[in-house]
Amino acid sequence: MRGALRGLPILAGLLMLSGCDAVLFDPKGPIGESEKSLILTATYLMLVVVIPVIFMTLWFAWRYRDTKQSKATYTPNWAHSTKIEIVVWGIPCMIILALGILTWKSTHELDPRAEIVDGGEPIEVQVVSMDWKWLFIYPEQGIATVNELAMPVDRQVRFHITSDTVMNSFFVPQLGSQIYAMAGMENRLHLIGSEVGTYDGISASYSGAGFADMHFKAHVMSEGDFDAWIEKARGSSKVLDDAGFAALQEPSEDVAPTFYGQVKPNLYEQIMAPYMDGMELGMSDDQMRHMKKGGMHHDSAEHGMSDHDASGHAESAMATEE
Repeated sequence: MRGALRGLPILAGLLMLSGCDAVLFDPKGPIGESEKSLILTATYLMLVVVIPVIFMTLWFAWRYRDTKQSKATYTPNWAHSTKIEIVVWGIPCMIILALGILTWKSTHELDPRAEIVDGGEPIEVQVVSMDWKWLFIYPEQGIATVNELAMPVDRQVRFHITSDTVMNSFFVPQLGSQIYAMAGMENRLHLIGSEVGTYDGISASYSGAGFADMHFKAHVMSEGDFDAWIEKARGSSKVLDDAGFAALQEPSEDVAPTFYGQVKPNLYEQIMAPYMDGMELGMSDDQMRHMKKGGMHHDSAEHGMSDHDASGHAESAMATEE
């Protein structure tokens, strides 16, 4: 009976884990594949230390236990072993060095702002996090959706991501790369889906009462189906103009997917403008780099802003130009 009771916590843990869906280890795009490989490689490297430590902890406890049958040598004055020092310090240092090189290399290879090689001509999608829903604007197609995203298979999408409210986090786990959405700033992310299907998109950063229902479906579909999806959106009578956006800004929870057949031009820039503090949109990459190197303080002083504000505005301006 006692043995059965002791097993209850383990059983409860297994039942809870059975509800977990390890989507990060079932990627559907090259970015997700690379991130999965990075996670596994880093884990294997760390296990090189963890597994021997677990084994030696059990072995030492058994070998040096207090018993008359113990055959361990009793050396109360032992103080130093060069061989042990080399193993204890050498192996972890080599692992840290390997992890450092791996992290540096992967950080550059998985730069979310960089286009995906062989990803085709990017499709532009502007993403706005709101209370508590996701707005997707397709500027080239002139449509918008709420809580539904579509993209052609094997073709990269360039996301321009901002927020109209508090900070959120845009994340489609099976496609890869979580990235923050912040008001007055723009993050950029390139993703590609290599397999037709529907994948969950979430906000990975708590943002208030409606956070639990702030999710969407990302549909990866064939080119033909994507064109049909665009036409379906264009057939909607809803218009995302100033009045429509003002209505959308009202906090709401568990919002059903909604299509807008027409979108006011430059609505995305208009959403960011109140946070720009008078700065002009349209800053180039060279201007951004100059601002970071030395012009930031000058420009900040002119506009009466902090460095933090200036950096954020510059990010927005740089990406808006594209």
